[in-house]
Amino acid sequence: MFIKICGTTNLVDAELAIELGADALGFIFAPSKRHMTAEQVGEITRHLPGSIERVGVFTDSDANTIETTVQKAGLTAVQMHWTYAPDRIMALRERLGPGIRLWQVVGFEVDPVDEEAAMRRFTGLLRAAVLDARLAVVLLDTVKGGASGGLGQPFSWWRAGSILKSARLAAQHAAQTRGLSLPLIALAGGLDANNLREAVAAIRPWAVDVVSGVEARPGVKSPDRLRAFIAAAQAAAEVFPPLP
Repeated sequence: MFIKICGTTNLVDAELAIELGADALGFIFAPSKRHMTAEQVGEITRHLPGSIERVGVFTDSDANTIETTVQKAGLTAVQMHWTYAPDRIMALRERLGPGIRLWQVVGFEVDPVDEEAAMRRFTGLLRAAVLDARLAVVLLDTVKGGASGGLGQPFSWWRAGSILKSARLAAQHAAQTRGLSLPLIALAGGLDANNLREAVAAIRPWAVDVVSGVEARPGVKSPDRLRAFIAAAQAAAEVFPPLP
């Protein structure tokens, strides 16, 4: 199980997460209680092992701003918290080159005004994203009231998992026909050590991504919660390996 600890704001938390088994750290450049500047993140990433994925989380930044941030902050990946848009992915791929991995968020809406319309949107966006070979990862996350990321609220994992399974089967057929490499699947949204096993059983992701579920307070990690979450992720992966 690939484990991403997001909302990292300091070197002490970063080093502890890595020591406990994290594979990636996330740094938030969008408006947030956990917001960081490129310079602040650069002071952290220069101390990290090269094997650790360093993911920048963005919401509405343009490609030029993202490119500058990637360079200053020492990032290896960009997480796009906006609605899947092929033209924006193309702009980033051209600007950043093949060495920077792209993570695309696909949001599952909770408490939508029109549930049928929300399910249609999720299904359509997910089917398109899992076929996009320019993406390294498709990240399922909670959306509520148009906001996503750091909400600390789960969504309907079993319902999303059923849609995902269908989308992946269709994508695998297309990938074999066209010789494409499919993006991996990651899961976020209100995860913690207590609910992680059920979430992983429903989605069968390659990776899990957590913020509030391992915090003592916004921006500060809890060593105990970090330890419990990472242990729970490793245990869940043994029972529920990722779907192909």
